[in-house]
Amino acid sequence: MRIFRFTFWVYFLINILNISFSSENFYNKGLKFFNEKKYEDARFMFEKSIVFNPKDSNSYLYLAKIYNIEEDQKKEEKNLETTLLIEPDNEEAILMSMKIALEKTNYSRVKDLSKTFTKVCKKLCDENKEILESLSNLEPKNNESWSKSK
Repeated sequence: MRIFRFTFWVYFLINILNISFSSENFYNKGLKFFNEKKYEDARFMFEKSIVFNPKDSNSYLYLAKIYNIEEDQKKEEKNLETTLLIEPDNEEAILMSMKIALEKTNYSRVKDLSKTFTKVCKKLCDENKEILESLSNLEPKNNESWSKSK
């Protein structure tokens, strides 16, 4: 009986370690395929990564990037929303969401996301300014109220 328990626990621990390493390995393979522009393979790897680690915000982010390239905005948005649910201060996901909202002329969403982005930005801060400039060019009536609220 002791040998059985010991064998069971060893097997159990090995499987747990394999699962955690598999998740990371799938993500890294997906990233490699993405950088090589092999988007089908990358998507498959990111999806596998999510199966093993459903809270992997980076896999959702890269799925959104793939859907952006493939011009599937609905799936892109879904993956961006999931990324932001898991990691609300993800600069890239916020920025991509702002661009979609701008395309859809959802100016209030752009402004809300911009406020969040301003609080969390570290690397992509200049891109927020570009989006806000685009917004002010598209929305001249509300521009004054937006400038005052900044």
